Amino acid sequence: MSTLNTFDPSKAYAQQEQVYFNDGREAQLLRHIQSRKDIDSLIGSPERVLAAIDEFGRQEKYLMNVGEDKGSIVTKLIRETRPKVMVELGSYVGYSAILFGSAARAAGGLAYHCLERNVEFAGIARSLIDLAGLGGFVQMTVGPSDDSLRALHAASQLAHIDLLFLDHHKPSYLPDLQLCEQLGLVRNGTLLVADNVVKPGNPPYLAYVRSDVESKNRAYASAADGAVRGDPNLVYESELIPSFEPTGIPDGVEVTICIGPDNPPL
Repeated sequence: MSTLNTFDPSKAYAQQEQVYFNDGREAQLLRHIQSRKDIDSLIGSPERVLAAIDEFGRQEKYLMNVGEDKGSIVTKLIRETRPKVMVELGSYVGYSAILFGSAARAAGGLAYHCLERNVEFAGIARSLIDLAGLGGFVQMTVGPSDDSLRALHAASQLAHIDLLFLDHHKPSYLPDLQLCEQLGLVRNGTLLVADNVVKPGNPPYLAYVRSDVESKNRAYASAADGAVRGDPNLVYESELIPSFEPTGIPDGVEVTICIGPDNPPL
């Protein structure tokens, strides 16, 4: 896959502050968009809603969105792999759900599940997703990601995942992936895309998706009783795709594909 080596500074978001989320800026974003004089032109247009969010991020306050550069990597993967079922962990204000949900729908997707822990963020995301005309396609589930995954699976609303995008609480990346494995949601051909693996980084997740079956089985055997252990026999091929944060700071996404289980003979 080609990588992005340059960043257009004219598209840079405002500088990331020490406190950069959950300080009222998310509600300010929604009010800003809903009060636009051209609000009618945004209705049903994912592209225009995304542009309005980007405009706020550049001219008003930083937003911790995936952004255009990393977002283009994922949308390219969606177009190429045409996932029928996509799951996003962490919606924030709905930027990635709008961007990827629109791409998944255009590629023939059947379901897009967006899981968000924060009730306020989920409400804001839902409003912007609806404004973009994706309310009938993107399903929002509110609550801790592990609880939501279990509930969707138990309700037979989620039997497998074709593409999993991880962009939520960084320490939850690995246990949530292992939970998906344990529930049988990851299978041959499942694609995993993890954001922010350079900034701020996620060594435990990267070590897992890059390790071999033998190493994972040793860790599995030593895991504490009751811990989510996943399926150590799943084989992954993984690659870091360098890119940029919306501010222009270097980051990257880890793109991982499951190439099937390694089942040694008894």
